[in-house]
Amino acid sequence: MLSLKKRTQAPNPISSKPRSRKRPKSKLEHYDDVCCEKCGSDQHPAELLLCDKCDCGFHIFCLRPILAAVPKGPWFCPHCAHSKEVRGFPLVQTKILDFFRVQRSSQPTQSLNCYKKRRRTSGLVMSKKSRRLLPFNPSEDPVRRLEQMASLATALTVTGTEFSSELTYVPGMAPRSANRAVLERHGMQVLSKDDVETLTLCKNMMERGEWPPLMVVSDPREGFTVEADRSIRDLTIITEYVGDVDYLKNRQHDGGDSIMTLLTASDPSKSLVICPDKRSNIARFINGINNHTPGGKKKQNVKCLRFDVNGECRVLLIASRDIKKGERLYYDYNGYENEYPTEHFV
Repeated sequence: MLSLKKRTQAPNPISSKPRSRKRPKSKLEHYDDVCCEKCGSDQHPAELLLCDKCDCGFHIFCLRPILAAVPKGPWFCPHCAHSKEVRGFPLVQTKILDFFRVQRSSQPTQSLNCYKKRRRTSGLVMSKKSRRLLPFNPSEDPVRRLEQMASLATALTVTGTEFSSELTYVPGMAPRSANRAVLERHGMQVLSKDDVETLTLCKNMMERGEWPPLMVVSDPREGFTVEADRSIRDLTIITEYVGDVDYLKNRQHDGGDSIMTLLTASDPSKSLVICPDKRSNIARFINGINNHTPGGKKKQNVKCLRFDVNGECRVLLIASRDIKKGERLYYDYNGYENEYPTEHFV
């Protein structure tokens, strides 16, 4: 079974209240007539933020970039925040390699070429039938790979996130022993032996500094987003969705906009989610489509799939069609649950 849900629960537009509307009681009566500074409307009050400095109102979907959810704690509008341009991570090899903990004894991509030759020995019909996953194809230019890595380091640094390429299990949250694919409510697709080898190959390449051909860019409308830096074939592994693993019950009221379903258990108390707010990789910056419009669905070029990998649940982002160089990556935040509100996405 597949699950593409990025959030665990959609906000209720009737009952939910903006967390940033914390004002003295003497002032509360003045906020009934607040309108959005962008669109001029007072509709959708549950999604209308008040700046904690100037008291101006803004819909989360009128802001650029859009806010996917009402933020926790104090919030300041773009004018009061005095936001500055994002400073890029220094393009210094030693700093970048240390940031991503890359092995210094890097090997050339010979292993990838050998792997491709071995995989292509089967007939074309059999390959189509098996639908095997493909490893990403790194850029040949090592300088360009450093630029790709620096773009991700920039986004992680700005968001205060530590780089991680694995699921992490933090004391006080869900232990690794809780991540058991056998608990999946309707069963979970087992990743084949060949595809496990492909996933392992991708991780080994990254550890050597042979980076996926992806560039993180800062867009004034979408915030951080990910572009293909070279053409990517259908069924190519883009990345694994990683972060801290926690029980869903602990995150029901979490305001994060990037929580990913990991395990939907028959016993709800055993359901797990991935929380990438403290530790994550490039998956956190791949944006979602507006799945309420035909145009939004046409943008989708990545699928989010859950697999049983050696008994554990894992989430992979995989190219769902051929992706051209310069094309931005998008996937559907929602699966069969359809609980995440995407109608305001760009």
